[in-house]
Amino acid sequence: MNYKIKKISGDASFREFYRLKKNNKTSIVISAKKDKYKNLIVYSAVNNILNSNKIHAPRLISNHYSNNMIEISDLGENSFYDFIISRKNKSNEYKSLIKLIIKLQKIKIKKIYKIGNFKVKLSKYSYSLLHKESDLFFDWYLKYSLKKKKLSKIKRLLKTELNKVYKKLHFKNDIFVHRDFHASNIMLNKKKLGVIDSQDAIIGNPLYDVVSLIDDVRIKLSRDLQNNLFNFYYKNSKYKKKKIEKLKNDFDILSVQRNLKILGIFVRLSKRDNKHNYLKYLPYTWLLIERRMKNPIFTKLNILFKKYLPLKKLKKLKRI
Repeated sequence: MNYKIKKISGDASFREFYRLKKNNKTSIVISAKKDKYKNLIVYSAVNNILNSNKIHAPRLISNHYSNNMIEISDLGENSFYDFIISRKNKSNEYKSLIKLIIKLQKIKIKKIYKIGNFKVKLSKYSYSLLHKESDLFFDWYLKYSLKKKKLSKIKRLLKTELNKVYKKLHFKNDIFVHRDFHASNIMLNKKKLGVIDSQDAIIGNPLYDVVSLIDDVRIKLSRDLQNNLFNFYYKNSKYKKKKIEKLKNDFDILSVQRNLKILGIFVRLSKRDNKHNYLKYLPYTWLLIERRMKNPIFTKLNILFKKYLPLKKLKKLKRI
């Protein structure tokens, strides 16, 4: 049997990916020395959940957990991002992803999932987890743009207001959430939409994956398209009988929360991991935050931002 193995580009995690070719058939080998339970076992379990619900995802071929590796089926090299980025009219293609999110949200969640000898329980979003994520903005992004003495006070004030905002979320955390649902994590495989990078899946708010897709910091969508996709989700989801204002409320809150987190993560990737390419997304991430904070729910937070975080100064990030 002939074997060929080639390292392929990875993502923002510590994982390494290899394409293994055996007699003209390919598979993917994932190596994860850090967080290997989440990156190997939980990832395999979530993929099982997706496949069992007729959602195309990698299948586990062989488990080499003791050697920090698993082998999974290959969904190919063509991502939705590569396909969509240069297309002028993106509406119909993006609507197919909204339909995929709706399909994800129909998954009936079990208490425990088994993968070999391991048991996996999906975590649930909580206020503390929302704060833990948005704290990355303070601990990394602001760390390199403000003096240390000011930072602790500003963090305290903003976190207090963010807590009030988070408590205004309307929908319960009772839906399967991929948690990183964007164009780069969707593969086009024999006309099928395949879902990858699912190890962070959680039980959460129905608007979270909608936010991840529509307010994807890697692809600049027009406001009209963003609004059309949001309305398409509203009309086709099980929440179509709810007041649209309630969905918009949660969408805007989770967009600000997620994008504050992303600002912190991208700076961390640059400063800690020397992955500087992510910094190019910071200006558009800020634009999305400003766009969503026009919602009156952010009135007090806007006042605090203008007083303590002048955006023009922050966007320059002189110390990065």
